Amino acid sequence: MKKVFLITTVALGLISFTNPIKPNFSVLGTAKGVQDGTMVYLERQDDVKGIVAVDSAIVVKGAFAIKGSATEPAVNFIQVKGIEGKIAFILDEGTINVTIYKDSIAKSTIGGTADNESLQKFNTFSQSVQQKMTDFQTANMEKMQAAQASQDNATIQKLMDEFGVLQNELIVYTSTYPEKNPNSFLSVLLLDNMFNQPEVDLQKIKTVYGSLAAKLQKTKPGMAIKAKIENFKEISVGNVAPDFSGPTPDGKTLSLKQAMGKLTIIDFWASWCGPCRKENPSVVALYNEFHTKGLNIIGVSLDKDAAKWKEAIAKDGLTWSHVSNLQFWNDPIAVLYNIKSIPATYIIDEKGVIIATNLRGDELRAKIASILNK
Repeated sequence: MKKVFLITTVALGLISFTNPIKPNFSVLGTAKGVQDGTMVYLERQDDVKGIVAVDSAIVVKGAFAIKGSATEPAVNFIQVKGIEGKIAFILDEGTINVTIYKDSIAKSTIGGTADNESLQKFNTFSQSVQQKMTDFQTANMEKMQAAQASQDNATIQKLMDEFGVLQNELIVYTSTYPEKNPNSFLSVLLLDNMFNQPEVDLQKIKTVYGSLAAKLQKTKPGMAIKAKIENFKEISVGNVAPDFSGPTPDGKTLSLKQAMGKLTIIDFWASWCGPCRKENPSVVALYNEFHTKGLNIIGVSLDKDAAKWKEAIAKDGLTWSHVSNLQFWNDPIAVLYNIKSIPATYIIDEKGVIIATNLRGDELRAKIASILNK
């Protein structure tokens, strides 16, 4: 089946709970099936610490309330102690209603304010399309397996096309939402997500951003979009990789140009990234085989802890060059390269031109070998 590029909403920490001048929001919750006395936490995404609790309440007679002061809208979460899963909502001025279903957190609902009503409508539509996709896969699994076994390409293509229609329904809805809803905070989040797509339509982003309400453009994610538009560089095959520099494990400064060889892999990773660590042994073997033929690697870590970064380098035997600003996802090099997930790799030639991206394992080795074994 075709790959779906799902929307990932990044929660931004925009709320200050220190010395509030006057409470301007209320989160009123109904906790279906949740035992009285259970703690409920209000959480937000901190740029450095990750998801952190910023307030709490106790369930009394199946309900809870949290009040505070918000400076501007931001995605926050409700976490019920002892229950897996979080409920995302938009924290802003006004009364926000949350209905929690203990046995099915995914079916919990939000509302009360215009932004949360919009988010609930978006969630309902997205869930309905995803359910249709799941139902389609379940109903056609045996047919697809049989077609693959008999190499019935016509049937395989027909099933993929039918599934693609369902995928496209969600893609069109999410990609057109911002231009149709210029007053919705959700539009800012979805517009920012367009920078994560395989092909970034910068002109569309500019146009839609310009149509957003002025108050949305001035929010933290709105200002981030403006900065991305101004600083955007198309980082794709055929373009020159942007140069960068950063601190090495021993405290010196190293640039990409200084680390380049005949072929260079820019490897975005982190000590806390399981898939990255799993991939490291094959990258080590690749480096050992081709370094003398001109292969260099520069690792760019999204770590926050210098000790853990250095420990991972030593433990995994990563003997190539490394840099990190220890700023997690806010690392300026990662921001420059629009990195939203890791591992991520760029292969550049001796002139700095990108010739391949995100190859791993056998594909990565084959690409390196095809050039350096000539």
